[in-house]
Amino acid sequence: MRQGGIKVAAICVAASLQAGCMGSGGDGAFVSRANTGVSTSGQAALRQTPTKNDETLNSESAVIQGLLSRTSVLPSGSAYEQVTTAVLAANARAAETELRAARLRAEAASKNWLPTIGPNISLNSLGDIVSQIVVEQVIFDNGRKKGERAFAKADVEVAAVALAEDTNDRVATGLGLYLSAAEGRESAYVHRATLREMEHFEYIMSERVRGGVSDMSDLNVIRQKLSEIRASIAASEEAAATALAELNAMSISPQNDVRGLKPLNISASAAEPLAVIRAEAQKERDIAQARIDRANQLPGVNAEAAVGENSGGGITFGGAALGLGTNARLKSIEAAGEAAGRRVAQANEDANRTLRKLEGQVAAKARQAQEAHELTGQAKENLDLFTAQYEAGRRPVMDVVGVYETFADRQTAETSLKFEALRLQIELARVQGVLADGDQI
Repeated sequence: MRQGGIKVAAICVAASLQAGCMGSGGDGAFVSRANTGVSTSGQAALRQTPTKNDETLNSESAVIQGLLSRTSVLPSGSAYEQVTTAVLAANARAAETELRAARLRAEAASKNWLPTIGPNISLNSLGDIVSQIVVEQVIFDNGRKKGERAFAKADVEVAAVALAEDTNDRVATGLGLYLSAAEGRESAYVHRATLREMEHFEYIMSERVRGGVSDMSDLNVIRQKLSEIRASIAASEEAAATALAELNAMSISPQNDVRGLKPLNISASAAEPLAVIRAEAQKERDIAQARIDRANQLPGVNAEAAVGENSGGGITFGGAALGLGTNARLKSIEAAGEAAGRRVAQANEDANRTLRKLEGQVAAKARQAQEAHELTGQAKENLDLFTAQYEAGRRPVMDVVGVYETFADRQTAETSLKFEALRLQIELARVQGVLADGDQI
């Protein structure tokens, strides 16, 4: 009898070691694939391996349905869409792996009401090994199994929101870099136009100085302005090159030739902020955890049956021991659910403040950009007037130089305000999670 028990134990240990080795081999293979930088096949595998519980989760979860129904506010076929496609194609999608793990945990939890089967190997007082197969079925657990299923479902929702946030953050980062590169190019273009005009004025002034008509100090002033303009051109080009290099580093293909700017049709009521949805999902998860904790504080009833040596069965009644502090522990668990609800309210308030601030900033920057455009037009009219007066001999060169410098400053301010308004629009869309289609995420 003792030898038979030893054989059973040896077989179980060997099976466990074999399973461990197989698990280790699988992990090693995954790490080696990740180290080679091949992520496309891994992403495809994630999308092509749905769990059996996914359809139920998607149909029963209002959070997931809401995320799936979101549509991108980026104009179709625009440069924004091209950048977004390239940036998302190169995404490592770590959040997608977390969602995959949560889906598998939810599938496992959906079957937690079924009986559990496992071996029971013990050594008795006589030195004999007794091996049994134990079947256990929960009869009454104060809602612990139900709480585990609710927790797993809410965990999937939290992971889904995290994936949506991660995707929108990446798109916002890519678009921000694209705008920085575009702003650098446009700013350099404005400064080059200014440089050409200033070089023309420098030539005129140098000739006047050579002829003794003007003072050398005026020529030095113009040359100083030329140095400043050249420095501005270099800074703009460097900023554009840096932003473009960073954008290419996070894209699947170079974005050097992508051009185009379009304002986004976005408002503060486009969609519910992702931060609020995340807080709501976390609230459901916290409430489910509170149910599990409460059930763990109370006794339950299980049915057990043992097959093998000394077979038998019966009903067991057990669990956490009741004490004088049990009531206080139960109340503290109930308070955890209330705290989760308050966190949702706070997240809602914070999100509304952020949306109102961004909405106001977008409107303000758009207005300022329009005013800057009008001021640029007025400066151009003044420049044309002064130029005509100079050519008629009624204005000195330095007066025209000063007016042209004002015109160039207005152009630079208009460019800066235009891009600030576009960045704020992208940030408003990021907060609401509408930079990418939900079903594509």
